[in-house]
Amino acid sequence: MPRTTAHRTALAATFLTPLLLTPWAAAPAAAHGAPTDPVSRVVACSPEGGDRAGSAACRAAVAANGAPFTAWDNLRVANVNGRDRQVVPDGELCSGGLPAYRGLDLARADWPSARLTPGATLTMRYVSTIPHTGTFRMYLTKPGYDPSGPLSWSDLPEKPFAEVTDPAPTDGAYGLRMTLPSDRTGRHVLYTVWRNSSTPDTYYSCSDVEFPDPGKPAETSGPAGKEKPAEPAESAESAESAESAGQEKPARRTSTPSAAAQGSPGARPQGDQTPLASTSAPASGPSTPLLAGGAAAVLLLTGGAVLVLRLRRR
Repeated sequence: MPRTTAHRTALAATFLTPLLLTPWAAAPAAAHGAPTDPVSRVVACSPEGGDRAGSAACRAAVAANGAPFTAWDNLRVANVNGRDRQVVPDGELCSGGLPAYRGLDLARADWPSARLTPGATLTMRYVSTIPHTGTFRMYLTKPGYDPSGPLSWSDLPEKPFAEVTDPAPTDGAYGLRMTLPSDRTGRHVLYTVWRNSSTPDTYYSCSDVEFPDPGKPAETSGPAGKEKPAEPAESAESAESAESAGQEKPARRTSTPSAAAQGSPGARPQGDQTPLASTSAPASGPSTPLLAGGAAAVLLLTGGAVLVLRLRRR
C-alpha cells in the first residue's frame, strides 16, 4: 500500500472511531433482574429453573412462547414512567406486554408456586445481574382471585401492600422485606413492579404463591416460605398404655451419626441420653446355653460307659 493511502486510512480511522463508539458509551447500562424466591414464572421456566422447568405449566409456556426463556432477567419495558396500567394491557401483566414473554400469560392453576403464611413476614430475594436504584412495589391478587382466568389489573388492589426504595444488594440480590396480607387463602399471584430511577426501564414479574386454607394445621415454614412436612411425633397415649400393660416404653429414635462416621465403634455423641439399642437379631449358630448343655450330656454318657465296662471286668 502506498504511503499516502496508508496515511489517509489511519487518519479516517482516527476521526470515525469516536463517532462509532459515542452512542454506545453514552447509553446507560441496563438493569436486569427477577425474583427467585418466591420464584417468578420467568425464572422457574427458564433453562436455569431446575425441576420447575419440566413442569406441565412451564412446558406449555415455552411452547406458547415459541422459544425458551433464556433472558429471564430482561423482562423490562422502557419509558413507562409510572403509567403501568395504561401501558401494560390486561391479560398480559406477567409478560409486561412483551411478545417475547407471552407464554407467561397463560391462565393456569398449576404454575410452580411457593407456600406462604397469611400475615407473615416475607423476605423476597430479587436477583439483580446489574444493580440499579429504583422502587419495588409489591401487589397481591385480591381475595377470591381465580387463577384459571387471565391476570388483569382489576385482580390487583389499587395500592401495593409493600414498597421498598433503593435497597442495598447483597450477594447479587436485593432482600425485600414485607408483611403479607392476612386475608388470603388458596392460590394467588405476587406481582412485583420494579421502576428504575437510574434507567428508563420498569420490570414486571409474576410469582405464584399459595396460602393454606383455614382450619388446617399449621406447618413449619422453611426458607422462601416453602412449607416442610412436620416429623411424626410419638403418641403420648400409646406410650402410657404400653406402660400400664407392663410393656417397656419404646425409646424415641433420634438421628445421630453412625459409629463409623464418628471414628470409633459404638461411639455416641457427648450428652446423648438415648439408650443404646440392643441387638435383637439371633446369632447364626447355636446359643451358648445349648452348647453348654450338650457338652454336659456328652460327659455324662462317657462316664456311664466307663463305669459299665469296669463292672463287667469284675
